Amino acid sequence: MVQYIVRRVLINIPVLIGITMAVFLLISLAPGDPLSAYISPELGSDPATLAALRTKFGFDQPLPVRYLNWLGQALQGNLGYRLKTFDPVWPVILERIPATLMLMATALSIGIVVGVPLGIFSALRKYSVIDMILTGGVFLGVSTPAFLIGLGSLFVFSLGLRLFPAGGMHTLGQEESVIDTLHHLALPALILSANYIASMLRYTRASMLDVISEQYVTTARAKGLSERAVILKHALSNALIPIVTVIGFSIPNLLAGAVFTETIFAWPGMGSVFVDGVNSRDFPLMMGVTLVTATAVLIFNLLTDIVYALINPKIRYA
Repeated sequence: MVQYIVRRVLINIPVLIGITMAVFLLISLAPGDPLSAYISPELGSDPATLAALRTKFGFDQPLPVRYLNWLGQALQGNLGYRLKTFDPVWPVILERIPATLMLMATALSIGIVVGVPLGIFSALRKYSVIDMILTGGVFLGVSTPAFLIGLGSLFVFSLGLRLFPAGGMHTLGQEESVIDTLHHLALPALILSANYIASMLRYTRASMLDVISEQYVTTARAKGLSERAVILKHALSNALIPIVTVIGFSIPNLLAGAVFTETIFAWPGMGSVFVDGVNSRDFPLMMGVTLVTATAVLIFNLLTDIVYALINPKIRYA
């Protein structure tokens, strides 16, 4: 296991470098000049001013040199400075990480806690009316974009019924509290979890249908075990093995969904600050957020493989 983990970490290093290279190239090829937004109209037509700024920020250097300079600084823990505010990038990202992790963890927990039991129930009531309703809800949840659900829920529950705040993490003018934070968190987390409730339900149902027809489940029933014991101790323990993989590989989609959800609800996480960086053509900020999110995805994938090996005794990593 230790050798496998070390090997995966070594493999992930060039993968991470490849991701940053691709994003750096795409950002550099995007149209527009990131410096033009920060020049006054009086000086905007002065080529000498533009040239001096490009030299100062290193935009006059060849693309490979710029990337190597950025990579060298990133390896030292320096992600540069924002072009919009000239604040250091790493503290800006570090300040936003807890809010994003809170939103993602809550949404994923809701998806698991709600989706897995509903998937088990749907599998045990195969082809019933309830199963048909749940299956229809799965297709609706999977096919509906997160931003569409978010905008609709914002209009109905925040502006219409006024059950939840329209945005932010805390109520302005009031002292911060856990209850207030949870009140602001509830609607964004529920919206972000909608797709994962549907996914967990879908995969749990399929996995349970495969398992309950196995011979060892039939044998457990023949021994006189209660249906509860058969489902929980024999069927569910084996059905959860592929579900763990699904949970691990949901992290990238969860990050992508967080970008839209944070933007709609003004949630102060990495997604909203990344959108701000895109709008302002803030290269260092976009590269910093990309590096952090790509590293997080690779770490979660590694943890998924480790947990998969621990819960499945058939898996052995040499």
